[in-house]
Amino acid sequence: MFRYPTSPFTSLFTAIALLTATATSFAAKGLWTDPKDATLPIDFKLQGEYVGKTQDGKPVGAQVIALSNGRFHAVVYPGGLPGAGWNGKGKSLMDGALSGKSVSFKPAEGQRRYLHKDASQFSATRQFPPTGHQALSATLVDGLMRGSTFSMKRTTRVSPTMGAKPPKGAIVLFNGSSKDEWQGGRLDEKTKLLNTDGRDIKTKRKFSSYHIHVEFMMPFKPAARGQGRGNSGFYQVDHYEVQVLDSFGLEGLNNECGGIYSKKASDVNGCLPPLQWQTYDVDFTNAVAENGKKVKNARITVKLNGITIHNDYEIPGKTGGSRNEPEGTPGPIKLQGHGNPLQYRNIWIVEK
Repeated sequence: MFRYPTSPFTSLFTAIALLTATATSFAAKGLWTDPKDATLPIDFKLQGEYVGKTQDGKPVGAQVIALSNGRFHAVVYPGGLPGAGWNGKGKSLMDGALSGKSVSFKPAEGQRRYLHKDASQFSATRQFPPTGHQALSATLVDGLMRGSTFSMKRTTRVSPTMGAKPPKGAIVLFNGSSKDEWQGGRLDEKTKLLNTDGRDIKTKRKFSSYHIHVEFMMPFKPAARGQGRGNSGFYQVDHYEVQVLDSFGLEGLNNECGGIYSKKASDVNGCLPPLQWQTYDVDFTNAVAENGKKVKNARITVKLNGITIHNDYEIPGKTGGSRNEPEGTPGPIKLQGHGNPLQYRNIWIVEK
C-alpha cells in the first residue's frame, strides 16, 4: 500500500487536528478544559468572583456559579469573599437568568435542595434559607454587579503561592519537561501540562513525611452537580485523599474541594472558579507504626490557594480508594483520574 511520507508539518497538522477533535468532543459533552476555547459559552465569562462595597461603605463579595443554559446562582458574602474578609456567619442567595449579555438576579426563594439539578431549585447551602439571608436583587453586565444596596466588580484571585519555585533540596516531580517521575498520565507537548485523562497517576518514588506544592486546573462542567464536576483526588502517600472537585461557591464539605475525604470538611471553602489555576500546599507527617501496629496518626496542614483550610489535623484513618499497605508505611503521591480530565503543573516536594 502506498504511504504518504511523514514530515514535521504532517505531524503538526495531525496534532492540531487531534486537539481540535478532542476540544470539539468535550464541548459536545458540555465540558471544557481550556479557558481560551472559542466554544466556551458566555456563561463562563459571567461566572466567577465579584467584590465591592455596600451603600454604607462596607465590603461585600459574591461568587457566581454557572448552572448551564444561561442560569446562575450567586452567593453574597458580607465582609468580602471566603478567605478574604468574609466572617463565615452569613450568606444571601440569588438566582440569575441570562438575557442577551446581562444577567438579572432575584432573591432565591421557594423549595430548595443542596446542588439540585434543576437551577430553579438549586441551593449552594444545605440549609435554606441560610443564616443571614437577605432578599437581594441585582443586574450583572460588563463585569459589574449592581443592586439597590451594593455594587461589585468582577475580580480574579491568584494564589500567593502560584508559580512557587522549588527550594533547595526539593525533588521536582513535574515542571513541564517530562513525566519521568510518574507512572501513567500524559504530557501534553503543546501545553506542557500533566493530564490524567481520567486515569489515576502515581509517582514512581515513595515518600513518608514532606511538604508538597501542586498546581491544578479543573474542567468547566456547568450542567453537572456535586461529584460530577471534575471529581479527582490528591492522595498523600496513597492513603489519605485531599479532594479535588469544582466546589466553587459551595459549603466546602469533606467530599468537596479541599476536604479530607469522608473525614473532615474544610475550615473555609477556598475553591476558585473552574478553568482557573489553583494551588495546594500541603505539610504532611506520616503515621507511625511499631511492630506492625499504628501508634500515631498522620497529621496534615493544607493551604488551598493560600488559605489555610486544615491546620495540623490528625487524620484518624485511611480514606477510600487508598493502597492496601498499612498506615505508617511510605507510599506514592497519587493524582486520581476518576474519569475526569484534570490538568496539573509545577509539582515539587521537600522531604522532611
